Amino acid sequence: MSDPDELLRIEGIRKSFPGVVALDGVDFDLRRGEVHVLLGENGAGKSTLIKTLSGAHSPDEGRILVGGEEVRIHGAQDSERLGIATIYQEFNLVPDLTVAENIFLGRQPRRFGMIDRKRMEADASELLERVGLSVSPRARVRELGIARLQMVEIAKALSLDTRVLIMDEPTAVLTSEEVEKLFVIVRKLREDGVGIVFITHHLEEIAALGDRVTVIRDGRSVGQVPASTPEEELVRLMVGRSIDQQYPRERAAAGDALLSVEGLSRDGVFHDVSFEVRAGEVVGVAGLVGAGRTEVVRAVFGADPYDRGTVRVSGTSLKRHDIGAAMTAGIGLVPEDRKGQGLVLDQSVEENLGLVTLKSATKAGIVDLRGQRDAAARIAGQLGVRMAGLGQQVRTLSGGNQQKVVIGKWLLADTKVLILDEPTRGIDVGAKVEIYQLINELTAAGAAVLMISSDLPEVLGMSDRVLVMAQGRIAGELSADEATQDAVMSLAVSIPTTELEAPRGR
Repeated sequence: MSDPDELLRIEGIRKSFPGVVALDGVDFDLRRGEVHVLLGENGAGKSTLIKTLSGAHSPDEGRILVGGEEVRIHGAQDSERLGIATIYQEFNLVPDLTVAENIFLGRQPRRFGMIDRKRMEADASELLERVGLSVSPRARVRELGIARLQMVEIAKALSLDTRVLIMDEPTAVLTSEEVEKLFVIVRKLREDGVGIVFITHHLEEIAALGDRVTVIRDGRSVGQVPASTPEEELVRLMVGRSIDQQYPRERAAAGDALLSVEGLSRDGVFHDVSFEVRAGEVVGVAGLVGAGRTEVVRAVFGADPYDRGTVRVSGTSLKRHDIGAAMTAGIGLVPEDRKGQGLVLDQSVEENLGLVTLKSATKAGIVDLRGQRDAAARIAGQLGVRMAGLGQQVRTLSGGNQQKVVIGKWLLADTKVLILDEPTRGIDVGAKVEIYQLINELTAAGAAVLMISSDLPEVLGMSDRVLVMAQGRIAGELSADEATQDAVMSLAVSIPTTELEAPRGR
């Protein structure tokens, strides 16, 4: 006899792709009114599992039961009919349509054969109120920020009479205040009897929100534990080993200044920014959303213009707004948006790793393909990129492995100054430690690293010095010994907004 509170059960699900076994016998269940966290490293199989539930993939073996009945899910319509809705990291919304039109896309209420806009907008208003979003149903989706877009996605899911809501990394790009608002909505949905599958890499969120945790490793479910399980045990289950040191920074004496920035200004965005990064050190950049951190490093790299100031590498001034000059001087940038700006998703791992060195590997119009391939294989092996082969399309890699490829292309270019903008966002704890070890290897070899991160413990744990930005200015600099969460936050709010026109960026 089936359990009336069991909404979903997965038994022995297997799924293979050419050269890769993505799922190898996964078991999972979800009960009414609970938050069940799905935890695992990048590439563990979480995305494949939720795509199986949403109808994007069909399992090779195993059973899916909804309400105690075995079902077949062949597409999104089957999933929706069964009361399963999935909110992915990349939102499935149409920017030029209104909020109401997006919520009821393809299912608009009709009257006399015409779309009944009055009813559609009234129904949308009720759903928006349920998720606590104060926005007009007539507002264009393109006018909304990330947090509001996420609430629209939840409202859209509720319009389908959803019983199972799958949320894939919903807090990855939210501020702490936005995260807490999301948690309020999730708790209310749980009280309403909705079962929620919650995927996150932020371990501290598990105890705050979850009821149970299922851990997936290498395509297998390796354990189901209470959400109160200590983080150390969750990490051990995820990666198959204990991680002794979460931030393994190996500090040493810094050398000469490799990057010097003086008086950098862009009207209305950042003002009079000056700092230097020396050989062998990691300089962290902290600050609140809107402080101008990303805008400054993009200007340093030549991607964005600036009005005044100078950027020097090893004492030589760079031409402003010239990415080629920055790269030639030895600056590399791992951007915040790795998919949109750091990778060519439809190209292979090998092609992406060779993007920066393609010009230098070309002589008389002929590319040294063998040399590029050998170099790509060496770097991929050094970084431990999990892949079927160098020819694998990079969009099919997990987030952590995609980030390794973005960093790897700059290693091939023998970069002197590597700028990392949110280098571990959306990456599991095991891959984070691997990237931290890579940072240590870079600085040990004499490179300089400038690291922006909204993860304050990461900044404190990995930086030799911390620059704190506020309202487009450098509010202060802290040594590793001086840098505490309180000290950083005190500086982050220290400059009144009246001193500068409010910046437009983050």
